[in-house]
Amino acid sequence: GWEDSIEVTSNMSWTPALPERFQQKLGYTLKRYLPVLSFGILWPDNNVNIQRYQPGGIQSILDTPDGGAAYINDYRGVLEDCYKEYLQTFTDWLHKELHLQYSAQVSYNLPMDMEANVPVVDAPECESLQFGDSVDAYRQFSGPALLAGKRVISNEMGATSAAYDYPFSRLLFSVGRAVTGGVNQIVLHGQSYTGNYYQTTWPGYTAFSYTTSELYSNKQPSWDHGMSDVLGFLSRIQNTQRHGISRIDVAIYNKVSVTDSVSFPPIYRSNDLINAGWSWTYISPNNFELPKATIRDHTLAPDGPRFKAMVVTTDSNMTLAGVRKMQEYATRGLPVFFSGGFPGIYASGDDSEADTIRAELTALSASANVHMVSEGNVADKLTSLGISPNIGTHTNGKWLTTYREDPSSGIDYGLIFCDSDTSSGYITVTGPAKQKVPYYLNAWTGEKTPIFTYNVSESELTVPVSLKGNQTLIIAFYPPHMLSESEVPKMHALETPGSVIGATSDRRGGWVAHVARQRRSESQPERIRLSSGKYIDLPQLQQIANSFNLSEWHLTAEHWEAPTDLYEARTTARKYNTTHKLPSLMSWSEIPGLMNSSGLGYYSTTFEWPPAEYTSFDYGPPDGAYIIFPSILHAIQVTINGHRVPPLDYTDARADITPYLQAGRNEVLAIVPTTMWNYIRSILPDIRDQGRVPGLLTEGLPIPEVSENGLIAEPTVIPYVNLSVTDT
Repeated sequence: GWEDSIEVTSNMSWTPALPERFQQKLGYTLKRYLPVLSFGILWPDNNVNIQRYQPGGIQSILDTPDGGAAYINDYRGVLEDCYKEYLQTFTDWLHKELHLQYSAQVSYNLPMDMEANVPVVDAPECESLQFGDSVDAYRQFSGPALLAGKRVISNEMGATSAAYDYPFSRLLFSVGRAVTGGVNQIVLHGQSYTGNYYQTTWPGYTAFSYTTSELYSNKQPSWDHGMSDVLGFLSRIQNTQRHGISRIDVAIYNKVSVTDSVSFPPIYRSNDLINAGWSWTYISPNNFELPKATIRDHTLAPDGPRFKAMVVTTDSNMTLAGVRKMQEYATRGLPVFFSGGFPGIYASGDDSEADTIRAELTALSASANVHMVSEGNVADKLTSLGISPNIGTHTNGKWLTTYREDPSSGIDYGLIFCDSDTSSGYITVTGPAKQKVPYYLNAWTGEKTPIFTYNVSESELTVPVSLKGNQTLIIAFYPPHMLSESEVPKMHALETPGSVIGATSDRRGGWVAHVARQRRSESQPERIRLSSGKYIDLPQLQQIANSFNLSEWHLTAEHWEAPTDLYEARTTARKYNTTHKLPSLMSWSEIPGLMNSSGLGYYSTTFEWPPAEYTSFDYGPPDGAYIIFPSILHAIQVTINGHRVPPLDYTDARADITPYLQAGRNEVLAIVPTTMWNYIRSILPDIRDQGRVPGLLTEGLPIPEVSENGLIAEPTVIPYVNLSVTDT
């Protein structure tokens, strides 16, 4: 069973039994405070999103220090209890009567603490639209789910601005942020009926009347030219994020009266944790009674996220139950940090609680394992205590990580997402993983390849990493006994120059480095330093051909347009071709005749192999070559001499094309789909949606400009020579 977001409106959130439940729980009547609940200082108490600025300008504010917030907090707490009962009833019914599990977008738009009830359903679901691709927002959602041991944390992915204008590059960004925020199931939004529809023109029924993406169907040029590659990538990402148990470094305490599900302001705002690679999620004191919320070996939830510490920020709100549980945790060995000072007090109608909380906070601060630190110094204090992140990051960019351990297989999985421009550095892992064999898992092709350059010390395993913006890297750490002898390199490199652009295993325990001319020093020889202590010199510069760009492209543009009868909505598209000679590559929006066009671009060119310059060498031709496409706006599929190249990573589109090369002329064909937006934008006033003009034109929303499409930067071919790397 599945429940979507709650879009109902009301004067205030209510149920007939609420006054009685309130009296039973809190010991006083809410009737005298009804004006405060309806028009109080913390309104709205109806739909947080749709009715954000209702009931209006009238407010009922008490002459108490908090203006009546305490009574509103109490009301919302009872509302949370009632909502929990609602969710639990559905969950139990589905289990018992239909033998199904229950997924719901928990607490969406309701005036309550979202984190309180996330654990109730089997597969809690968030979404990229309301969460705004905010990693911090996802952490608020995933923390309680992980603490509760939920196997699936789902996401309704990809609803954003205008329909038909959502390239895969934006989807990959959204997915990367969701996954590093704790999501491990992606449900794409969305897919519509594609046949003829009442008073509806081509391209057919469009949910949300063209205001919201996306419409995945064969009316998208990428449907047969990129969609399967993206779905394969998503499936492999999800697969790795379902194995074993998600391990999180730090739990950050977060108690709110109502989750701001409109803007989701960040809770932990310092950069110290993220700069060093620490992972964290948020948990509410409502979650402290979950079965897994126990302490063992100085960690919280040792059989789940295995938090190594808890952090309380100065702008959080402490409850009485929260401070008492934190005292219990600290007594049992969990490090607790107060960042920036003591938190505020979560107000309640029981006036006596505030003084009690303050007194118990003071006592807690003097306890063992409790540390007072200034803002931005949590990471340093953790390090000083000998605590390390699951994946430490050291980079000139911004990397987000996940880490999972699979006790059944012994394999650990690290995921690194580059949430910045191109960056480089290295990652470190500690614990049992440092004794395992690291492998790259290519989520685009499914290929598993050994990592040939890394360093192992007594305390950690270090892997150098370079990532393009928006790129996702997966590293698996295998126990040696799970790999065959041929799968475990007999030696690895500690240092490898940047001119080594790739490597392959030779299946005899050694490996072959692919050495290019690029990024080479003219004055100093370069060499590989092996873990055995041996050095291997790289070939001299004159042995390697130069890289070269591919130019003089021929473009066959397959136009996708509306049928002659605009109401023949079931038609995929009316298609025709135009041809264009492109001395240099540019967006369709800059090519005469293509500015308002959408469809498929068939880009072709040729190059000679081996490069002509090699004939002047004394060393023979290159052993192979890579091709690199520097900027993929949406999707791409490539063939070399008629052979399909395996799916490219759209964020770093490169491939070893050696198996497809032939002596003499070689043909490159790149099939590049566009989005449909540029063409649809040009006919938008003529389109009808169930007899109406598209809502995108009538609802006062901004109309997106013409978007860039096609290939916009010249690909490069990089020749290389093979260098055998052995210890003999």
